[in-house]
Amino acid sequence: MADNVADAKTAYSQQPWRKVYASDISPDFEALPDANLGALIRHSGQRFGDRTAFTTCLDNGLSGSLSFAEVERLSDQFAHFLLSELGLEPGDRIAIQMPNCLAYPLAAFGVLKAGLVLVNVNPLYTAPEMQQQLKDSGARALVLIDLFAEKLEAGLDRTDVEHVILAGVADLFPLLSRALIRTVLMLKRELPAPGRPVIRFMRALELGRTHLGGALPEPDSEALAALQYTGGTTGVPKGAMLSHANLLANLSQIQAIARPALRDQGETVLTALPLYHIFAFSFNLLVFYMNGAHNVLCPSPRPPSKLRKAFEKYPVTKFSGVNLLFRGLLKEDWFRNHPPAIDMSIAGGTALHEAVAEEWQQVVGSPICEGYGLSESSPVVSANQPSGEIRLGTIGLPVPGTEILILDDEGSVVPPGEEGELAVRGPQLFSGYWQQEEETRNAIRDGWFLTGDMACMNEDGFLRIVDRKKDMIDVGGFNVYPNEVEQALERHPGIDEAAVVGHRDEEGNECVLAFVVRNDSALDEDMVRAHARDNLTGYKRPQQIVFRDELPKTSVGKVLRKTLRDEVSSG
Repeated sequence: MADNVADAKTAYSQQPWRKVYASDISPDFEALPDANLGALIRHSGQRFGDRTAFTTCLDNGLSGSLSFAEVERLSDQFAHFLLSELGLEPGDRIAIQMPNCLAYPLAAFGVLKAGLVLVNVNPLYTAPEMQQQLKDSGARALVLIDLFAEKLEAGLDRTDVEHVILAGVADLFPLLSRALIRTVLMLKRELPAPGRPVIRFMRALELGRTHLGGALPEPDSEALAALQYTGGTTGVPKGAMLSHANLLANLSQIQAIARPALRDQGETVLTALPLYHIFAFSFNLLVFYMNGAHNVLCPSPRPPSKLRKAFEKYPVTKFSGVNLLFRGLLKEDWFRNHPPAIDMSIAGGTALHEAVAEEWQQVVGSPICEGYGLSESSPVVSANQPSGEIRLGTIGLPVPGTEILILDDEGSVVPPGEEGELAVRGPQLFSGYWQQEEETRNAIRDGWFLTGDMACMNEDGFLRIVDRKKDMIDVGGFNVYPNEVEQALERHPGIDEAAVVGHRDEEGNECVLAFVVRNDSALDEDMVRAHARDNLTGYKRPQQIVFRDELPKTSVGKVLRKTLRDEVSSG
């Protein structure tokens, strides 16, 4: 047994994926020259100057833009406002609770330039969810979009928040567009009164301008840059502590993989995923900013038709999404009839279904590169390389400088080809969970982060995620992975979506329960069972089928299986 474990460890330590890297990608990790994120942002702003950095495009086509030079100046103003006007000190936590809009990069970049700690908060959170994260992080200030000002009173109760900066959804748009947007929102009564003293974002920028010229902090690379809260799909969200060094390391790793596919000029990325999510924050916001790309920000991709104006107005060349978003766009006639000239698409956040990836390539003419990451890894661990081989059904190869192991339930290394829990080590890995030492000890063992995801690696080093360890279903001693069952069910033309969880029958045995969203009202249980018999072996077939109008999801479209399990247990 010991010899087998030693042989397995050797197989991973030899890093076979290095031999499969594309010829234009170095498998060795190379650190970026900047000591902190503020320096990287500053150098990019100075380098690209008059180029358009960000455009917010609303679903009605109204838009506003900022150049790199404007972003550099205005984010400096916000940094000075935080330090000089509010008296905040490096290390203080600042929460940002906004959808994709022009104010977001200014606020986030200002926080990082000021040496403060960024806490991203989902703007769709309820007041109790908002309060929990603000209280846990100890945030001293909050930047909130005005659309959700009614949450302030309850959301700030018993928190350390001293200052609220209220950003307008129309801030930084041209004057006429700004007036029109505010008029429409007021007529719809969608601009609630804050109910407590606030500082308007534009006023904060004005106040910060009076302090320009003063020096901004230069935090050490190991200083805390962000508390990025986990999705909470398996429990209460935890704050992953990410340093400047962690985030910079991952930017370098992503850059190594993506750079061969990026143009020096004329690159336009459409950002539909929320920037407060770690995938869009690192990949869409920071990577494309450091490469001088034009970033088109869309406040919401639900429904996908809200992206139509952005795709029609701007020459989108790069796109990132999750399985649900790719699938939704493929159902839109306007998208299928006039597909954009996208030459690189990246998928993450949830498993990419092969049928969706195949249809996307047929319609758009370029493949989707699936990757994998977590809040704890800044986030990217592995990816299919745009300039290399793209293998559907895999999450690609570990990014440069990343080591992996696959472990069994006892923590022993399993040979390549066998399934087990994915463990990761690399410079992008977090230092632990904010104020949760026990959770940190459970997650990090001997320098290895235990991801909680079941995976396997083939002989070439390509990784495949089987499912979340906590989501695995034990049917009579056989392991059933929900992802596999869901993908099989969704191949039925009458099934729009499926989610699978474990459920114990009256005798206490675990069985498969499927929640199904129909796109054909004629679909019944017998038809689903017949499809399952044709596509799944006996123990993987759903024993119970529940039809639903929709499935509970996170803000990026990840199905909340925990919520479904809780519903079954309580029912």
